[in-house]
Amino acid sequence: MRLSREAPLFENRYDAGRQLAEKLSEYRGQPVVVLAIPNGGLPVGLQVALELGVDLDVVISRKLPLPLRPEGGFGAIADDGAVILNEALVKDFDLTPEQISYEVNKVRLDIRQRSLLYRGNRLLATVGGKTVIITDDGLASGYTMMAAVESVRRRRPAQVVVAVPAASGAAVKQLEKVADRVVTCVTGFMPRFYVSDFYRYWHVLSDDEGLKCLKEWRLRRFGPKIEPQPEKPDDTRLPQS
Repeated sequence: MRLSREAPLFENRYDAGRQLAEKLSEYRGQPVVVLAIPNGGLPVGLQVALELGVDLDVVISRKLPLPLRPEGGFGAIADDGAVILNEALVKDFDLTPEQISYEVNKVRLDIRQRSLLYRGNRLLATVGGKTVIITDDGLASGYTMMAAVESVRRRRPAQVVVAVPAASGAAVKQLEKVADRVVTCVTGFMPRFYVSDFYRYWHVLSDDEGLKCLKEWRLRRFGPKIEPQPEKPDDTRLPQS
């Protein structure tokens, strides 16, 4: 679907994930891993993974904020160190190598902390020879997703599919150059594209909610983990003579 104006199509990220999963039904039961970009991509990825009956994990990718304008970004970094720069913005804002290096180091530290939070001591999900579906709640510029794709490519998957509920036309064009396939529920071509415009209820997702998504997937995929109970001492008493 293509839109030239803002229209709320999703109630929330969970609803968006369910709608997106319908676009990905051909992958049901296939050797697929869903990798969600925290935090906003986790509710979306949860619904996709549950509907397809496949594994869910995270790929951590963070934007490089513009100095003095942190709401904007001039690129992104993924959890394996892959860096993607928006060279046009770097030039427009006349960013120096020192400024770029400073922001890169800050974001790398943040990524390491988030990797510990979401993954702990777990190894990266095995994706070799499998189809990887990377999810987020939407794409505006697409640079955060591009870094994630670059990172996942190095792990030798069979193919990389980018799947998001909403994306700008410009972002889709960029991602089609690096991903094997880009799937959206809606692609927007308005002059100013904001992912939040496509959601009726939008909020900044907390780490706690992101972790709950991973926990819910494990519970619904594998069931509750039953801890073995310690044996109780035998209270049976022999009758006294």
